[in-house]
Amino acid sequence: MLSRAGKEILIKAVAQAIPSYAMSCFDLTETLCGAISAMICRFWWAQQDNEHKMHWVSKEKLCTRKEKGGLGFRDLHLFNIAMLARQGWRLISNPESLCAQVLRARYFPNGDLLSVQEKPGISYSWRSIVRGVQALNKGLIWRVGDGTQINIWLDPWIPDGITRRPITPRGQTILTKVSELINPVSGEWDRELVEEIFWEEDWNRILSIPIKSGMEDILAWHFDSKGVFSVKSAYHTLDEDRARNAVWQDGEGSTSAGHAVTNGFKWKKLWKLNCPPNVKHFFWRFALNSLPVRRNISRRGMEIDTKCPVCLRLDEDGGHCFLKCKFAKECWRALNLEEERAKLCMLSSSMQVSEHIMSLHEEKRILIIGLLWSWWDARNKVNVGEERRSIDEIIYRARLVTQMGQVVT
Repeated sequence: MLSRAGKEILIKAVAQAIPSYAMSCFDLTETLCGAISAMICRFWWAQQDNEHKMHWVSKEKLCTRKEKGGLGFRDLHLFNIAMLARQGWRLISNPESLCAQVLRARYFPNGDLLSVQEKPGISYSWRSIVRGVQALNKGLIWRVGDGTQINIWLDPWIPDGITRRPITPRGQTILTKVSELINPVSGEWDRELVEEIFWEEDWNRILSIPIKSGMEDILAWHFDSKGVFSVKSAYHTLDEDRARNAVWQDGEGSTSAGHAVTNGFKWKKLWKLNCPPNVKHFFWRFALNSLPVRRNISRRGMEIDTKCPVCLRLDEDGGHCFLKCKFAKECWRALNLEEERAKLCMLSSSMQVSEHIMSLHEEKRILIIGLLWSWWDARNKVNVGEERRSIDEIIYRARLVTQMGQVVT
């Protein structure tokens, strides 16, 4: 009996929270994470237990952040790795803790945690931590103190770019440590030496890095203004890194599943609408053209009569259902929105229609979204053989959404 909004809260607060403790200690297999995610997706789309419904949006899209067009469900495998990265961060930030001392004596006696690799015979717990450390390397950066611990060419220390390393090739340069680029007298960068060794893009970035004289070099988390690691930041970093790698593998200009370009649609604005949560979820599906109108069902391979169940005249796609059906037109006219309807009919996709609606004044925007939701609910009643709602009832429900938004405000 839960609405979509209720299911979203239940999934995030319960289903995806239950394995958190295990994921903070052990590397769960991708197969197990995939099985849990599949179970969550079945629950999200189904109405009854043991019911197999069509999945209108991919799992990857559901796991995309809300500001990028998804629902913000966790990719459990990436979240698992981010949780394990926190264990690696604890070993770095508290090197004198009992746990760090025991692990250092057993697995990395040289004290270099960041270069550890998986080897035969290691424990399952340590293997899990090693995979977390490998993920941690994607977001670490050195803060320059005396520069003695930082390798100029191998370590991440320049706070720009993806690798956070110089793009200048080393060539015949014999300098290795960052300390060799610092003037020992003034404690500042040796400007002439830096400009001689590096390309202009690199030396501009290097000279802007502050030096903390008299202090040792320290490791920090690059994606936090204070340099402090967080699981949330690590998860987003891993997600973006995977998307970037997928684009490179598929070729320039393509995008991976779940990270499709949406023409700059402002998804945050959608989720901040002053209307009931179930209406927001409806409009999210409307924008992605993932509502089960009959043309969409037919495209999925099901044999179905594609005529509109309301007017029984033309094939039902998104444009016909919400804008061109003769009964839908009556609703638009009754709300004095005929001019806006005509503008929307000129647009070619549900995403463009949604963008135009979101660009309108707030009161008109919510009224139109309320009308679309109310009409969809009335259309579904016709589809299951119930009596069609009257125009007045549809209009009343559309105005009610606007009034509820004002109460929320």
